[in-house]
Amino acid sequence: MTEPQAPALLQVRRHGDGEHVAELVLDRPEAMNAVSTALARELAATTRELAEDPGVRAVVVTSSHPRAFCVGADLKERNALTDEELVRHRTVARAGYGGVLALPVPAVAAVDGFALGGGLEIALSCDLIIAGEEATVGLPEVSVGVIPGAGGTQLLTRRVGWSRAASLIFTARRLGAAEAAGLGVVDELVAAGSARERALQLAGEIAAHSPVGLRNAKKAMRLGAGTDLAAGLEIEDACWRATAFSGDRREGVAAFVEKRSACWPGE
Repeated sequence: MTEPQAPALLQVRRHGDGEHVAELVLDRPEAMNAVSTALARELAATTRELAEDPGVRAVVVTSSHPRAFCVGADLKERNALTDEELVRHRTVARAGYGGVLALPVPAVAAVDGFALGGGLEIALSCDLIIAGEEATVGLPEVSVGVIPGAGGTQLLTRRVGWSRAASLIFTARRLGAAEAAGLGVVDELVAAGSARERALQLAGEIAAHSPVGLRNAKKAMRLGAGTDLAAGLEIEDACWRATAFSGDRREGVAAFVEKRSACWPGE
């Protein structure tokens, strides 16, 4: 007799013509999507599948909970772990968060409600963050004796600069959506409850463009961000070459000349 399978903690939905937009739904509502070992493991596996799917041109990360995107690590689970178990959990957690960051296509986070700790780090691992006007974000880890360890110290600093990131991380302060937008923590502010709708709309606009161009543009931006300008320009040139001699470039130019919509081969 087989044991019943645990319910999935993530959902994947496809949207748009050709279903090129993948919506990754955090679906552990009873815990406000707190990141357990099981959720992190699913996040790693699901993002790997999306990364390997040539039909995916954009990803939107959303939540099934109306009042929370994700409240961060599952501290109840963490409290029961031995030091050895915590080390094993760390490997799984890094793979989960890293899977979001490593998505080769543009990724948009739709934040309504709370995005705290690891929840904000999931959003920061995306390229763009859309937030509802009643959202609350923050990295409160130092208040419970740890640090933002899922990319927060690096991603927030790159997004808003050293002093702003230092203020937010050292004080463990929570931000309302308007202040977060003003500081650049989130990219776009929308009416409460409409972040998912706007993020899907934006992802649809993105997905209408060349899949080869999108992947190589993101690759050039990500790889070049941590280098000096000269090295970044060399990375850009390599990504340009990978795009310029593709079927997408030939189709894109032909469609422009012929004044029609492109039918991207994605090669």
